[in-house]
Amino acid sequence: MDIITDLTLVGALAIAWTAAGLVADGLQGARSAAQLRRRAGWLSALVIIGSAVFVAVPATAWVRPGESNAPAAVLLAAIPALVVLTIGVRRLGQVRRGAGAFATAPHAPLPPGLRAAAAHPLILVPMQVTGLAALLGVPIAARLVEVPASDVAGYAITAVGVAVVAIGVRAAVRHSRLSLLALAPIGRSRPRIPVSSR
Repeated sequence: MDIITDLTLVGALAIAWTAAGLVADGLQGARSAAQLRRRAGWLSALVIIGSAVFVAVPATAWVRPGESNAPAAVLLAAIPALVVLTIGVRRLGQVRRGAGAFATAPHAPLPPGLRAAAAHPLILVPMQVTGLAALLGVPIAARLVEVPASDVAGYAITAVGVAVVAIGVRAAVRHSRLSLLALAPIGRSRPRIPVSSR
C-alpha cells in the first residue's frame, strides 16, 4: 500500500479525533441546554467518524497489496479510543439526554449539574488523548519514523505520558470546580429550623 493511502487514513483519524477533543473541551461552555445538546450531537458524530476510520485502516491494509505503516501508526490511539467507546460514549449519551429534557425550553440556562456532567474527565480526557496519539501516528504513516525506533518511541511515549497527566489534572480540577458550583445551591437552600424561645 502506498504512502499516500497511509497518510490519508491516519490523517483522517487524527483530524476526526483532534476535532472531537476540541469539541469535548468546549462542551461545558455551552450557554443553553439546546446548545449543549447540539455540541453533544456533533461530538457523537465525530466519534462515529473516528471509529469508522479505525475500522477502515485494517480493512484497507488487508484489501490492498503491499506494506502498510497505517496499522502501526494507529495502534497507540486505539487504547484511549476503546475507553471513549466503552465509557465516554455512555456518559456523553447521558449529557445529551439530560440536555434533551430541556427541549421545551431551549433558551433555558444550563443547570450547574448538567454543566458539571458535560465537563466529566471520562468524556474529555480519553478523546483528547486519542487525538494526541493519532497525531503521533502521522510521522509513522509518512515513514519519517521507523517502527520500532527505540529512541523516538521513548521520547514519544514520554511526551504522551506528560500530556496525559496534564490533560487529566486539568479535566479533574475543572470537573471538581463545576461540581462544587452544582452543589452550592443545595447548601444555600437548606431550611432553617426556628428555635422556639420558652
